[in-house]
Amino acid sequence: MALNHLTLSLQFAREAAAHRASLPRHKVVRWIRHALAVDAEITVRIVGAEEGQRLNREFRRKDYATNVLTFDYQQEPTVLADLVLCAPVVEREAREQGKTLQEHYAHLLVHGTLHAQGWDHETSDEDAQEMEAYETAILQELGFADPYAA
Repeated sequence: MALNHLTLSLQFAREAAAHRASLPRHKVVRWIRHALAVDAEITVRIVGAEEGQRLNREFRRKDYATNVLTFDYQQEPTVLADLVLCAPVVEREAREQGKTLQEHYAHLLVHGTLHAQGWDHETSDEDAQEMEAYETAILQELGFADPYAA
């Protein structure tokens, strides 16, 4: 399978530095590339709760930290996007879902990458099911279990 090219900037806020070990650059590149339909330039930033909440409040008008925010600037001919993941939220969700931190990060990076390419699960139930099925197929190709399995 030929994968698309990815230029990646991987950043960790001081509050999220402990998660660096769970996100080796080569794995982050692999996970994102498997979700790309075209070449991309993506910045991934792992942040603390305060920055995550501020960004969600400013850009989505929701006053809480969420797991992943996608800022997509361009979809063609190259995807240009920022993915912001909130380390404490990701860690809490992984624990609640009985997943490793790495498994959950892989899922959220694939999820955010699909959003950067125009996929949307909030437009309809049909769109949500289609996006979830595609995420599951990508993650299974990467050796991960279905993230939506009960």
